[in-house]
Amino acid sequence: MSDRTAMTDLLRLARQGAVFLLLAALAALFAWAEPAFLSVPNLMSVLLAVAVVAILGTGVTLSVAVGGFDLSVGAIAASAVMAASYAMVVWKFGAVETVAFVLALGLAAGLLNALMIVRLGVPDLLATLAMNFLLSGLQLIPTAGRSIAPGVVLPDGSRAAGRFDPDFLLIGRARLFDTVPLPVLLMAFVALAAWVLTERTRFGRLLFATGGNEEAARLAGAPTARLRVLAYALSGLLAALGGLVVAARIGRGDVSSGASLLLDAVAASLIGYAVLNARRPNVLGTLVGAVFVGVLLNGLTMLNVPYYTQDFVKGAVLVGALAMTYGLGRRAG
Repeated sequence: MSDRTAMTDLLRLARQGAVFLLLAALAALFAWAEPAFLSVPNLMSVLLAVAVVAILGTGVTLSVAVGGFDLSVGAIAASAVMAASYAMVVWKFGAVETVAFVLALGLAAGLLNALMIVRLGVPDLLATLAMNFLLSGLQLIPTAGRSIAPGVVLPDGSRAAGRFDPDFLLIGRARLFDTVPLPVLLMAFVALAAWVLTERTRFGRLLFATGGNEEAARLAGAPTARLRVLAYALSGLLAALGGLVVAARIGRGDVSSGASLLLDAVAASLIGYAVLNARRPNVLGTLVGAVFVGVLLNGLTMLNVPYYTQDFVKGAVLVGALAMTYGLGRRAG
């Protein structure tokens, strides 16, 4: 009996730490193959690469917490890139006006999602998918599908005379003590604030209660409609923040800038279910999931693994992590 109990405890520990064990194994493998992998500049590069994904993934996590799913975060982020670029290059906005304008757009998109879902009763996936298509097309109209950079030719034939505000570019390029990129600090702040909000406050308990059983939560007195509205509003706001970081990093409005953000953000959020065997949306898991994917892709790149095989390898490793978590859970049960 004691052996059975010990085995059950061992499986439980393995299940809870499956993602961390795989992450440590990957880091050890990449460091053995390429010692520069564990250098501080490279580790900062990994965190910089996943900062936007983690910020967007946090928004997705909030929407999943209330029983929904926000498929519009990638399009909101891409629209934020284009809107920020257009505001400075065409309208000649400064950094402060641009940030305020773009965050307001993200908040408006999130509230529009909430309106369709909460007030009109449109299913979450359909409403946010519609918003995804709407914004993906809308962002191309002001420039007739062109990327935005100083001097870009506008649809009326004129050339844009503005430029990117140097203060705005600091959002994506500044470093604390010439080491830690500002986007990494933003990622850490967002993750910490969202973790405290969801795990250490009554608001967070009500969020998960709404996602678990909305009718029961409503009968218990929880303002479920307002909670769902707030979750989607925050998701839109965080997606716009991610877009601002992207725009400040690349210094142009690239029409393809948000191509992979949605899938990466969703992947990070869903990997979070497996972290510490949470089996529910959680911000810490989302952050770990983003770092997990970032470490994997960075290591593959440093080892010169062909780009066309990287998605396959990423998928295989993620399948392994989830299989360990849920498969060991069935055996332990």
